[in-house]
Amino acid sequence: MTNMFYQQFLTDKSFTILSSLKKQFKFTLIGGWAVYFYTNSLKSKDIDMIVDFSQLEKFKNEFTIEKNERLKKYQIKIEEIDIDIYLPFYSDLGLPVEKIVKKTTSVNGFTLLEKEVLLLTKLKAYQDRGASVKGQKDLIDVISLVLLEDFDFKCLSRLIEKYKLKKYLDVLEKLILETKEVPELNLNQHAFAKKKKKLLEQVRSFQVTR
Repeated sequence: MTNMFYQQFLTDKSFTILSSLKKQFKFTLIGGWAVYFYTNSLKSKDIDMIVDFSQLEKFKNEFTIEKNERLKKYQIKIEEIDIDIYLPFYSDLGLPVEKIVKKTTSVNGFTLLEKEVLLLTKLKAYQDRGASVKGQKDLIDVISLVLLEDFDFKCLSRLIEKYKLKKYLDVLEKLILETKEVPELNLNQHAFAKKKKKLLEQVRSFQVTR
């Protein structure tokens, strides 16, 4: 699958760094790499993760780490690769980090957020970044997740209702409506039109109250 966003040498380098970090630290993987492990679609350059405060201290002992007060996260840069670290009771991923970090599964040896929770964090990222390059990558990640055969729209609806996130259901519906094709997922207009109809039916069948 062609990655229009990042050159392969960067995604390869990122994966090498990610694999090395897995051997040294405990973390829950989110962001583009988590989507990739579910979908085998587009690889990522940046690495995004949730850690607890004890693991943050371990990172501080190994790397130069910066605190981003505005975005409520910590950041590490290793050559061209950015690592964003999110924490319970501090970071804003659209849902309470201390709650969602309990909703995980293991894929390829990595601990990932459950795909429905991951989708909500991606919808927040897409809403924040919009038409930027990273926002377009978020859009493709969202589409690739909801196209998974085992994506649970009922679970998504329960999460939206529990955390009062109706706005993200609206974002998802609008995103699907306005997308005509996704060449990065080998979906031309004709191929995506078939999938779009079913996706919209699924999204609209689980509408929740505000």
